[in-house]
Amino acid sequence: MRFQSFCALAGAFTLATACGQKPAAIPNSGPTSQSSSDASASEQVSLTVYNKNFGLVREVRKVHLGTGNVELSYADVSAHIQPETVHLKSLTGDDQITVLEQNYRYDLLTPDTLLKKYVGKTIKVYRYNERTGVDEEKQAEVLSVEGGVVLKIDGQVTSNFAGRYAFPEVPENLVQKPTLVWLVASGAADQRVEVAYLTQGLDWHADYVLSVDADDKLGDLNGWVTLKNETGTSYKNAELKLVAGDVQRIQPVAPPQVMLERAPRAAPMPASPPFKEEGLFEYHLYTLDRPTTLLDKEQKQVSLLSATNIALSKKLIFFGQQYWFRSPFGPAVQSQKVAAYLDLENKEQNHLGMPLPKGTVRVYKSDKSGQKQFIGEDTIDHTPRDEKLHIKLGEAFDVVAERTETDFRVLGTCGTETAWEIKLRNHKDTPESVEVNEPAGGDWEILSSSLPATKKDSKTFTFDVRLAPRSETKLTYRVRVRWC
Repeated sequence: MRFQSFCALAGAFTLATACGQKPAAIPNSGPTSQSSSDASASEQVSLTVYNKNFGLVREVRKVHLGTGNVELSYADVSAHIQPETVHLKSLTGDDQITVLEQNYRYDLLTPDTLLKKYVGKTIKVYRYNERTGVDEEKQAEVLSVEGGVVLKIDGQVTSNFAGRYAFPEVPENLVQKPTLVWLVASGAADQRVEVAYLTQGLDWHADYVLSVDADDKLGDLNGWVTLKNETGTSYKNAELKLVAGDVQRIQPVAPPQVMLERAPRAAPMPASPPFKEEGLFEYHLYTLDRPTTLLDKEQKQVSLLSATNIALSKKLIFFGQQYWFRSPFGPAVQSQKVAAYLDLENKEQNHLGMPLPKGTVRVYKSDKSGQKQFIGEDTIDHTPRDEKLHIKLGEAFDVVAERTETDFRVLGTCGTETAWEIKLRNHKDTPESVEVNEPAGGDWEILSSSLPATKKDSKTFTFDVRLAPRSETKLTYRVRVRWC
């Protein structure tokens, strides 16, 4: 067993043949050649973006390596790559590349980093002489760059030098853009390689627009996916997939981050076909049926769904509080708010039936002139098909409530008996219905009530109160509650 485990670990290297496996490209003692690759050599790019600010990048490129030991510089990768997740594979043949080392170089070439690399070294500085009309050249030693550049020129130490710097060369450990560097043993000069990795800086979320009719009974729903790319690189003509669901990730220690500009450039909303949806483990996968380009620092919107004539149900709900049943409530509370909701079922019979990613639903309704007006918004969680959406729009203006505790009795150490009067006033010219939602908690028993009570769950009872136009309706009830 020990020998087998050792072979499993050594199979990718020179011991592969001795362990009875197919030999891979073998490193040798000869010189190491250099090879580089950037996005111009890309043949295929695919992005799987998760709604947790990370994504999976898969890219296929043609590379010229030569044979033997090669240092391959692979540029145009994400600046927020997780190097430990990188996978390099030769598509030319399983035995054509053996990876010996992998390095991630993210120390980018900037004026500040260039100066830091030359601390303790000599550079040239130039300052314009107004009298002679030419730039004067001086030799300068860089002493420090912390909090400002400190130089030694002509035996004097100076700071805030008003001129330009000239450097003899760019240090090897500074790169123009984030780069993966592999030391590989190559068995074929020209190969097609696949590189895959996880990265932060890719994110998406869903937004929905719901337009309701004059009677609040039908609506049209449009869904949009908003993608953000803050990886530091662009992905052109990429196959795009989105994963919706709560994917568990272990949070690693944050690696050094490359400083990037964060100003987003909003892309216009394109007319795009809906995504194709399928199940993926315990999540849902949405695939765009055409390639798309996601530029660095870009925000892009793509159509997700469009549905019309969706049946809606408006609900007005007046909520109580559990603690009101455990201690004296005090005087009446005037004009308590009544919440307004829209309910809809995500079913095929209701012209929907597609698993809906979590996001924000914004609701509009036309006024009497026909112009659409914004009437509220709410967030929804990931919603499977055949489930109900419960969208809160705000608080009712013309339907108000007043609550009064008319009796309070203590029953032992953990019980009470209370009586309540709830006045509901409808100031509209049309009838309304209000659900009075009372979360009593513990063991409860309705002793008497002016309207039938409905048991919603073990800790909640409700009343359905019908209100005539421009009228007041009074609800009274007595309840006994025990919580221990």
